[in-house]
Amino acid sequence: MVDQFNLPTYLTLLRIAMIPLLAIVFYLPWEYSNIACTGIFILAGFTDWLDGYLARKMQLETAFGAFLDPVADKLMVTIVLVLLVQSEASLYLAIPAAVIIGREITIASLREWMAEIGQRAKVKVSRLGKWKTTLQMTAIGFLLYHDDVIGIPVNITGYILLYGAAILTLWSMVNYLVAAFETLRE
Repeated sequence: MVDQFNLPTYLTLLRIAMIPLLAIVFYLPWEYSNIACTGIFILAGFTDWLDGYLARKMQLETAFGAFLDPVADKLMVTIVLVLLVQSEASLYLAIPAAVIIGREITIASLREWMAEIGQRAKVKVSRLGKWKTTLQMTAIGFLLYHDDVIGIPVNITGYILLYGAAILTLWSMVNYLVAAFETLRE
């Protein structure tokens, strides 16, 4: 039996520990706080990839790790989106952020309910969900950095990517809900 606390699990816990660090740095009155926040966010994203890779490669997958990994992702995304909306206080940012956060709560609840009725596999993570996550993480990285780079409007690009992520978010949510309702009809 694999120990529930192993290297991949510790990496996931590290990612959770990075959340308050990112929040603190976000509010520091320092001209490079956006760069530091972006670096912390990228490092957290790397640990997300690394913990999954190591768990599979070293055969260290555990039930606790399978539970904790998406929790860490959802905490990071939700908290950073709240920080961004609070700092820019714009309807144009609040709408996609609300869509993404609302979807995360809905699908997490749906998965829990489907697990209770023994149908968790019907709402497992899809390829579309992975694309959604990739797009939203990229968007958030751009929005955290927000300064133009060599004339490239990073913040505007972040907004565009976030709207793309919100569209994929709704699409994937509809797919999950359809799969769940088909199960109910059976």
